[in-house]
Amino acid sequence: MAATRLRNAKSGLLLAALLTASMWFYVERVMIPQQVSAAATQGSPRGNLSDLYPRWLAARELLLHHRDPYSPELTREIQIGYYGRALDPSRPGDPKDQQAFAYPVYVVFLMAPAVGFPFSAAQEAFRWLLLILSAALIPLWLRVFRWRPSGTVTAILVILTLGFFPVVQGLKLQQLSLAVSGLIAGCVVMLAGGHFLLAGILLALATVKPHLVLLLAPWLVLWACSDLRQRRGFLIGFLGTMALLLGGAEWILPGWMGSFLKALQAYREYTGRPLSVLGTVTTPVVGTVLTVFVLIGLGFAGWRARRAQIDAPAFAVLCSLLLAATVVTIPMTALYNQALLLPAILLLARNIAFFRTKDAFTRAAILVAALVFAWPWLAALTLTGLSVLLPAAEVQKVWSAPLWSSMMTPVVVLLLLVPLASSVLQERR
Repeated sequence: MAATRLRNAKSGLLLAALLTASMWFYVERVMIPQQVSAAATQGSPRGNLSDLYPRWLAARELLLHHRDPYSPELTREIQIGYYGRALDPSRPGDPKDQQAFAYPVYVVFLMAPAVGFPFSAAQEAFRWLLLILSAALIPLWLRVFRWRPSGTVTAILVILTLGFFPVVQGLKLQQLSLAVSGLIAGCVVMLAGGHFLLAGILLALATVKPHLVLLLAPWLVLWACSDLRQRRGFLIGFLGTMALLLGGAEWILPGWMGSFLKALQAYREYTGRPLSVLGTVTTPVVGTVLTVFVLIGLGFAGWRARRAQIDAPAFAVLCSLLLAATVVTIPMTALYNQALLLPAILLLARNIAFFRTKDAFTRAAILVAALVFAWPWLAALTLTGLSVLLPAAEVQKVWSAPLWSSMMTPVVVLLLLVPLASSVLQERR
């Protein structure tokens, strides 16, 4: 029996490592070469393509030289570094994304430690920071869920997380979304450990990407207000840190809020008013209607769970549900934001027995969901194998295959999480 378990553990680790390696091979040897080839054909520029660069340059210029990060002049400098040259509207092959600074100005406080270093050094350090945070997401959320799998299972989950395409993309782009995912996980873990003040500070820092905490933050504030005697430390940490961030931002760049809102509006214009995931998989109108229903449902669920204790299943379920709903409702389909799905995916895996007791339709839905979720790895593994047998140009013709299920993944995760959340909330009532 022990020998069988050992063989199964080794097989699981090897399979996880194979899937993760194939995903990285696909990104490095199939997807990126295809993008380079397409850019050369279309005459599109390619510079450092690091999402860290606009934030780093804006922070450096504001903190060291007191320049407005929202100004057209700085936008042009960002483009030169990010794309290799300034964008030219008259050239049809140039990207539509202007890469203008469209963050709350207080993100520069997080960038401050890096502004005195060359960008190459800051980029390398940030890459390692994101890698560590991404690997830590699994142990952090396992602690929140009070799930203690074996060390082998935990290792398998960590390895698969590092091969999860949204995480891989975030690491390649040095995307702040991964850092925000780590801050959110840290916030919830601090709450689970009773460190309310620190949890509030971490959540406030996560607002550097406001749309990623647009649903979670208000509910946590409501949750804290429902028991001020026990939870006021969270409010003090969150509201106090927000006051410091906003006050510091106003001091360093007076009137920045108006510029920030204009930058957001400009972003929506030059990116073509992006749709949400729901709007993408259906239609813009249907997506809007579904978003309204999702938000109404979340409102009822959040109100019912507002008094949930930290160690109660309802608390963990609501946090996961709100993050999954964020991915499908915000007007943005960037895949790296799907790192927010990790707690929901873990929770579904933790409660797989719940779905096995349901009807045949639900069990069939679980199989379909498993296929949707596994598809990127299976496709990447297939393309990796084909790369050994076929010329690179032939393999690159189907470079997008691992992404075919990308828009359905968050929808499927949310749909499966709804009955679990409903059951937990019903039991609590």
